[in-house]
Amino acid sequence: MCMLTVRVTAIVAAVLLAAGLAALVRPGRAQPEGKSTFERQNMNDFKKPEPTELKKKLSPEQFAVTQQCGTEPPFHNAYWDNHKPGIYVDVVSGEPLFSSLDKFDSGTGWPSFTRPVKATEVVEKRDAALGMERTEVRSKVGDSHLGRVFEDGPVDKGGLRYCINSAALTFIPLEEMDQAGYGAYLEPFVKAGLIKAPAHETAILAGGCFWGMEEIIRKIPGVVKTTVGYSGGTTADPTYEEVCTGTTGHAESIQVEFDSSRLSYEKLLDYFFRMHDPTTLNRQHNDVGTQYRSAIFYTSEAQKQAAEQVKTRWDRSGKFARPITTEITAAGKFYPAEEYHQKYLVKHPGGYTCHVLRDM
Repeated sequence: MCMLTVRVTAIVAAVLLAAGLAALVRPGRAQPEGKSTFERQNMNDFKKPEPTELKKKLSPEQFAVTQQCGTEPPFHNAYWDNHKPGIYVDVVSGEPLFSSLDKFDSGTGWPSFTRPVKATEVVEKRDAALGMERTEVRSKVGDSHLGRVFEDGPVDKGGLRYCINSAALTFIPLEEMDQAGYGAYLEPFVKAGLIKAPAHETAILAGGCFWGMEEIIRKIPGVVKTTVGYSGGTTADPTYEEVCTGTTGHAESIQVEFDSSRLSYEKLLDYFFRMHDPTTLNRQHNDVGTQYRSAIFYTSEAQKQAAEQVKTRWDRSGKFARPITTEITAAGKFYPAEEYHQKYLVKHPGGYTCHVLRDM
């Protein structure tokens, strides 16, 4: 089938749908592109929220489309003409669904793709409603209604057209994919020459209560993943209660995985010195004890040298009234903290924190 035929067929389908052969929901904008807390290893534990919770999370249009099999109007939706590189994910679960590399202009007014990122990531169901045989497309984990698939796509790309509602999607721009948890889907973009392969490095930092530190660090461009935990002590597999006694030797710490091609270790340490007071020994504001000390646990000789240079620079900068007491020591084993501490301020907005990123 030539592209002209594909376009004509697609336009006819769009006209029929707009004329009333599908349930249209009122116009609106899908969820804007933005950050995600997607973690692929946790997808098996995903539980779809109850409808009452989904109504709080989603816009009326998003709810009507994903939960009631609605169809948004063509040409009046967020992504039909979006040409930015990136990945499209389920607005409910965050699971990856479609790539901009497979997106094409079908002329229908809805986002159109030649395939999902992986065939196993979507579920196709036969639909005989409205007196015609069609194939519905749903997300595998979130069970969201996404749209439908037709056999009038580009022949050289397999002949399929996944016609998807923008309201069922969240768009993650290419430059944010790694940080948002979609680093495993970057390889095709690397092969296409749109981005360099990420160069991941690990840092371990301590500077008081790890809740507030993580909330700042996880948002730094180039940071891929953060894990709060315990480091620098002698007790194996410590619990939070044990660390709080100050007898384990551990400090509340953040293990930071970052893309060193986008964020240098030195720049990360600059953020570190801006977000806490490195001059108060074994203390951050009202949090007192060795578990709240300021420390850089280096993982290589290069990190050690960089840490010493950055510390000296900040000590001589005149930004602090007292000498910096931050210890620089070789990293030992890092013990992840209990799950309820991970991304604590995401789970509890407005919760306790004594960290502010100073403008220096």
